[in-house]
Amino acid sequence: MGRRYSDVAFTPAVRTLQEAQGSRNHYARYDALDEPDARLGPGERAFIAARDGFYIATVSQTGWPYVQFRGGPPGFLKVLGEADLGFADFRGNRQYVTAGNVSVEDRISLFMMDYPGRRRLKVFGRMRAVDRSVDPEHVNRFAPPGYRAVIERAFLIRVEAFDWNCPQHITPRFTSGEIAAEPALRDWICAEAQERTGQPGSPGASATQVPGLSQETTA
Repeated sequence: MGRRYSDVAFTPAVRTLQEAQGSRNHYARYDALDEPDARLGPGERAFIAARDGFYIATVSQTGWPYVQFRGGPPGFLKVLGEADLGFADFRGNRQYVTAGNVSVEDRISLFMMDYPGRRRLKVFGRMRAVDRSVDPEHVNRFAPPGYRAVIERAFLIRVEAFDWNCPQHITPRFTSGEIAAEPALRDWICAEAQERTGQPGSPGASATQVPGLSQETTA
């Protein structure tokens, strides 16, 4: 966490509650850091480029928050610079809540998860849309190779602040691809299924043998 994130997230009401709950002294040190800009480092850029999905929050004209999941092939959320991101807006159910909200209020928040690694990255930013009908060449630059989806626009994000969260309470989850690529994990899942259902399964590794898992997290 840095000063910029503290400036955005810790409103007077938040600071008051931190004071009441005894955590203000811990977070006060970030207020004095010399960090005027939010610049994504190599770790953040690599983490973002590997995501195949994220959660995005916007604010409506009536003040209601709206959270939506956006998914695609790994890397569809592109790192354009030290403080710039962008992604293609694939056609979905055509409600256009996120696009409509951003057209009048550009402040957004991204929540990116690495469930196997039990990591999460939070990003505050300002987002604008580039419609395909206005600049098709620019929008097409965000098309993931070989991904069959209709792209209606591109969203460009200027990062204002970011922070890494601790792994506490993150339950490990795995995609089918991750399971297929890790024999020990596949065997452990088979063993777990056999134990829970009583049905035959292949011999499995114990929870402590699976990378990223412990007996505590799998209990």
